[in-house]
Order: sequence, then C-alpha cells, then structure tokens
Amino acid sequence: MNILLIVSGGIAAYKSLDIVSNLKKSGHNVKVVMTKNSTKFVTELAFQTISKNKVYTDTFEELDEKEIQHIDLCKWADKILISPATANLIAKMANGIGDDLASTLLLAVDDFSKIYIAPAMNTVMYENPITQSNIFKLRQLGFNFIEPAEGLLACGDIGKGKLPSVETILASFLHNEKLTGKKVLVTAGSTREYIDPVRFISNPATGKMGIAIAEVFADYGAEVILITSANYNSSRKNISVVPVISAEDMFVEVERNFRSCDIIVKTAAVSDYRPIITYDKKVKKQIGNIELELERTTDILQFVGQRKTKSQILVGFAAETNNVIEYAKDKIRRKNLDYIVANDVSKKDVGFASDNNEVYIIDKNNKVEKISKNSKKYIAKKIVDLITK
Repeated sequence: MNILLIVSGGIAAYKSLDIVSNLKKSGHNVKVVMTKNSTKFVTELAFQTISKNKVYTDTFEELDEKEIQHIDLCKWADKILISPATANLIAKMANGIGDDLASTLLLAVDDFSKIYIAPAMNTVMYENPITQSNIFKLRQLGFNFIEPAEGLLACGDIGKGKLPSVETILASFLHNEKLTGKKVLVTAGSTREYIDPVRFISNPATGKMGIAIAEVFADYGAEVILITSANYNSSRKNISVVPVISAEDMFVEVERNFRSCDIIVKTAAVSDYRPIITYDKKVKKQIGNIELELERTTDILQFVGQRKTKSQILVGFAAETNNVIEYAKDKIRRKNLDYIVANDVSKKDVGFASDNNEVYIIDKNNKVEKISKNSKKYIAKKIVDLITK
C-alpha cells in the first residue's frame, strides 16, 4: 500500500519514526511530508533514512517538472496518516486553510475517508470547544480520528491528549486489512436502454454511492469487482472496473462474477424496461404521436437472491419516493436479501447526483438503522462497517 505520513510540529513527532519503521517492515511504501515546525523536533534525514524516500517540506520545491507535488502526492497515496496532528493543523483542515505543503495537500484530497488523524496536544487544547468543534466538523465530512490517550503529557499535566502507542495507531490505521482475502462485487450507476443511436431510457443515478462503497471495501483490503456505467478509473490494484451500458450488459457481468464473491452489493439503478424494437438509425420526427413498446429486463437482484449461497451476503438498494421503509422491507423478503439500503430520492438535497445521502439500512430480521444526511463517502463506510461487523 502507498502510505503518506504527515508529521506536524509536536513533541510526539519523534514517535512517527517508529510508525514509518513498522510500516516499512510490513511491506508498505511510505512517503513523509513534514511541516516546518515538525523539523524543529525531528530531522528530515531521519525520516528519509527510514522511509527510503525523499521527504517533502516545501510547497514550491517541485522535484519533478512533470508533476504538481501537492496534487500528485494525493493521487499516489492509498491512505494518509497525520501523526501527530496538532490543534493548529486540525484547525486548518476544518476551515480550508492551505498555507504550507501539508495543509495545501490535504485540500487536494477528494476522498476524506482515506485520511486518519492522530491528535496530540495539551488536554486543555484538546478539550477546547473550538478544537472539538473542528474535530466534529471533520468527522462529519468523513475523516477518521484515532483517539488520543490519557496520561502524563510532555508539559507535565495529566489528562487526555497524549499520542497513543505506535501499536494502537497502526491497529486503527490498518484496520482495513480485516477484509483481506474477501472478494466483493459492487454494481453502480444507471443503465441506458437505447431506442436509436441518440435516444435512450435511463435515470439520474451517477454511481457515486456505489463507487464510494467499492472504495471502502478496497480500503478494508478486499478484492473488488466494480461493474458500472459510470466513467470511473481506479489506480487501486484491488479494484477491477468492468464497464457496462445496458441492463443486459450488467446482468451478463453479474451472472459471470457473483458466484465467486463473498459479498454482493447492488447499488446500480438498473432500467426495469427496455424497448422491444430498437433502430440503427435516428428515428426522425413525425406528425403526431408514436408508440414505444417496452419489455421487462432481467431482475438482476432477484436472480442473485435466488441463487446465492448461505455464506454469501447480498445487499440491495431501494430508491423510493414514498413509503420508503415499507417498500424496502417487502423487497428484502421478495428478493432474499441480507440487507437493503433504502433512501427517499424525492428529497432534492440527497440521493441521485448529490454528494450527500440519507439512508435506512434494514436487515433480513427487519432491524432498521437510520444514517442521517451526510456525505456518500461517510455513509459508504457506515454501510460497509455494518454489513461486515
């Protein structure tokens, strides 16, 4: 895994040398970004020697003219660990300030779920309502926090704010490996049923929710097959993207792959109907109305539900405009699902095309858990955590 470690200016910075050492021993590739203040506690040379990589400290020191340093480091990293994270750096993140390489780089991350923050500071600073408000804001956006420990602090005070042990930090940071060896199939996006070369039947689904779920599974170490109509390319070695267009395309790929998977998550908004007759040339405008006869597409979710084994977990999605929970419970029974994720797509600020969502997760025993409005990336993590607990 490519790991970017950001070290900010606290006395606990020296512990980050052990973090790099342990990550390297585990086979990870580690690059280090240091704030100017952190170099007062630990030298660049120490991190360079252990990581076997160049250490980054200056926004304007572009080592490769073909790269934009703060952008390409984000793209390179599978996960980002900030340890120690000072109150100052947390405040910058929460308020969108980018005045050095570390803070500017963090503004260029488009997936907050891959950032893990280990705060370390005096107890009063940590418990200060401003700091707590900043932490709450970042949590809501999908950032992960590793809780500080209680104990004797460098200043002599006793309380919460001490950087946890290296073992605790790594256990929290690398918890994704709990799904190593598991294989997951995720479908995402809408399908298009063409009438002629320029017209089709579809829906507003963009695939954002399914892609977020696929990325969380990948974060957790699973091998992911993402079957999608969305224009999505992943550099992650454990995400295989299978592009599709129509409901039939998606059915063929799901049928081909689902039997080898431990978990199947069907987030895609698949067309229920397609034209019986399609035209290879554009249908020209006519006087009066025309009739379009439709036929049912294969119900992919039901197909898998009828054939899945007892050891497989099948998760469906229900996009509803009314009676959300009632319809979802009926669907989970009819299609032999283990879980269903239901949302009200009639709400303008959640659902289709939005970066946010609000969902109900219902299991086969009719237990309902609501996740209030939040980013789809945050909700994706909650969904994956629940179905793999």
